[in-house]
Amino acid sequence: MIPLILRIAVPSPLRRLFDYLPPHNAANPIPGQRYLIPFGRGQSVGILVAVSDHSELPREKLKAVLKQLDQAPLLDAPMMKLLRWACDYYHHPPGEVFQAALPVLLRQERSAAEKGVAHWRLSEAGAALDPATLARAPRQQALLKLLQGVTPSGLTASAIDQHQEKWLPLMRILVEKGWVVREERAASALERGSASDCRPPLTDAQQQAVSAINSDRGFQVSLLDGVTGSGKTEVYLQAIAAVLAQGRQALVLIPEIGLSPQLVSRFARRFAVPIALLHSGLSDGERLSAWQLAAKGEAEIIIGTRSAIFTPMKQPGLIIVDEEHDGSFKQQDGFRYSARDVAVVRARQLNIPIVLGSATPSLESLHNALAGRYRHLLLPERAGNAIHPTMRLLDVRQQPMEEGVSLHLQQAIRHHLEHHGQVLLFLNRRGYAPVMMCHDCGWVSQCPRCDAHMTVYAGQQRLRCHHCASERPLPPQCPDCGSSDLRPIGQGTERIEQHLQALFPGREVLRIDRDTTRRKGSMDKLLEQIHGESGQLLIGTQMLAKGHHFPNVTLVGILDADQGLFSVDFRAAERMAQLIIQVAGRAGRAERPGEVLIQTHVPDHPLLKLLVEKDYAHFALATLQERRAAELPPFFHFALLRAEALERQAPLAFLEAARHCAEQLGHDGVWLLGPIPAPMERRAGRSRAQLLLQAEQRADLHRLLNSWAVALEGIKEGRKVRWSLDVDPVELY
Repeated sequence: MIPLILRIAVPSPLRRLFDYLPPHNAANPIPGQRYLIPFGRGQSVGILVAVSDHSELPREKLKAVLKQLDQAPLLDAPMMKLLRWACDYYHHPPGEVFQAALPVLLRQERSAAEKGVAHWRLSEAGAALDPATLARAPRQQALLKLLQGVTPSGLTASAIDQHQEKWLPLMRILVEKGWVVREERAASALERGSASDCRPPLTDAQQQAVSAINSDRGFQVSLLDGVTGSGKTEVYLQAIAAVLAQGRQALVLIPEIGLSPQLVSRFARRFAVPIALLHSGLSDGERLSAWQLAAKGEAEIIIGTRSAIFTPMKQPGLIIVDEEHDGSFKQQDGFRYSARDVAVVRARQLNIPIVLGSATPSLESLHNALAGRYRHLLLPERAGNAIHPTMRLLDVRQQPMEEGVSLHLQQAIRHHLEHHGQVLLFLNRRGYAPVMMCHDCGWVSQCPRCDAHMTVYAGQQRLRCHHCASERPLPPQCPDCGSSDLRPIGQGTERIEQHLQALFPGREVLRIDRDTTRRKGSMDKLLEQIHGESGQLLIGTQMLAKGHHFPNVTLVGILDADQGLFSVDFRAAERMAQLIIQVAGRAGRAERPGEVLIQTHVPDHPLLKLLVEKDYAHFALATLQERRAAELPPFFHFALLRAEALERQAPLAFLEAARHCAEQLGHDGVWLLGPIPAPMERRAGRSRAQLLLQAEQRADLHRLLNSWAVALEGIKEGRKVRWSLDVDPVELY
């Protein structure tokens, strides 16, 4: 009998598999199983990728695995095939790719057998206790009140996280006192639907889209291109209903955690089936539970953010990517994959349909639709009686401004508030002001670790860098000249909030950005306030632009539409247009008409005029023509090699060596551009540089990358830097 060699993916930065001998008592080795292996000076958990009868190394030099952790593979054959494709396409170390497909708890030496999820509930003594007796321990008192206000089954860790931070040590005290009981219960779906909602009547366009999707009997990509408020979610729901009727599962990808509560709620009202939710806001145990339910087929609908694309499904039937244009679907560190693109490949391998939905499709997806690779489904009108909002450009040149708000916009805000409408103001810049400046000598609040300014936070009296998170107190005087005349320059959402409170006293002003929604559950509470009232002022960043339904908003004001028009990033104009259309779509979603006012200093900019006077489709076609002429994606294909180090010359030296290596390998059809310093050269105390690879044919690019990515590991200059390879980068800085 020929001895077996186990080829295992080990979490390491090396782009290869490692050969091991099986243990003496190993059961039948099957790809997808986990093994505990010796690696370096320690141990690691690896995933079996293949079984071979030979190794390039002599058998006596091979180590034996320490332990077989799984009897059955955790990753089935289709998932293994997808992960092998991802390794090849993104040219990333296989150990890290395969680890990304497992929940955190399964990346450790832990049994895959289902464990219960921890719950905390009151004991009889705790239920009888008067919380007032804990007045001298207010945080314990708050926990006790929280548990007394819920069902006897208690709460999970993620549920408690929404109300209190760093509560676990306090909960242990309550358990020790006998007032609280901790117990693990059998895993169950995170949500179970009630099917209380009825199907609304569909518009003709919605019906055509649903019929087209439901007619698919195999792989087909449908680009559901629907204006904001056109009822894309209803199309998703009815397409999923057909899949569930066949006894199959549906996977829905969303860009942000903030969208999950309202989406899960809507799905639960429609379907009386278990719904699994996967995102980073869950505890490790809850995420593992949802992952296992999906793998067994018990969770019939799976809703998750980017990494949920690797969730196993026993009976896959449909994949939906909502807001497919969103940059959040691209992983920006480590394993740099696009969840949208991986979803398309997964659907093709599984031979099931996939729907990409957006009111502002990415230019890549539109290009595929125009080329006939995707089916283009249009929803040109809003559902129900809602009509498109009117959009106007406000020329603010030579106009008086108060904290970034023109007098014309102030008048419009007052009019809509007086008529009991909500007003939403959009500014994609958080904090009080982007920079602090000395009026006497010109000193500015530069980050000591980045080529960027530190943002002013007036409420906390702090300066904070949004790139490296370093912060310090606001200086009482100028560090250079000693002057006390320090002035915040520019506007952020915190400053606009303060100005609106002064401008409209008595009106409720709600700010929604990453700072006000940092605590778990805070976003849900803010959304509840928005849905419960009229006559409110809302101010926020792009968090407000993504898929939220605000029926009372009648005016949207975009305070600065010019940020994306003059950026070094060629995708900035596309993102600007998507944000404007997405934010504008929050207005007039119910019976009342909506109005959108866009402040700009360049009202004659051709792309901005095209967007407002025509629509996003005309803007996209014009931008695609520009991209073709400039030989940019989606007509050309990019890969970006980044390097960073404490010493400024080290990244450039490595990239020069990398370029020389590519030239030696031969790069027919591939242009090597650089190396050059990154647009933000210094970040978090490290100098950064990059080398761009550009090719008209994707095959030419990957032909070079196949050999080049492995060769990079042997470049001696690489020992002094951290480097990464990004295929299809969405950011070039």
